[in-house]
Amino acid sequence: MRWLDNHQIGYETVDVIADETAYDEMIRLSGQELAPVIDVDGRILADFGPDQLAEFWKKLPYARIETR
Repeated sequence: MRWLDNHQIGYETVDVIADETAYDEMIRLSGQELAPVIDVDGRILADFGPDQLAEFWKKLPYARIETR
């Protein structure tokens, strides 16, 4: 989540390994079992790296982050 930290974007971390309910919710939201998964106002990005996260963020209607 370094990309989010570098852009001073707050987020909540959920340990889906320790929390079975959270794991089930992750699968329901993303349709798959791989982490990380990010949910921004119902927009889901699953199993991503920094480049995919930057592209995802640029497509948000209210994104105000300059991405490199």
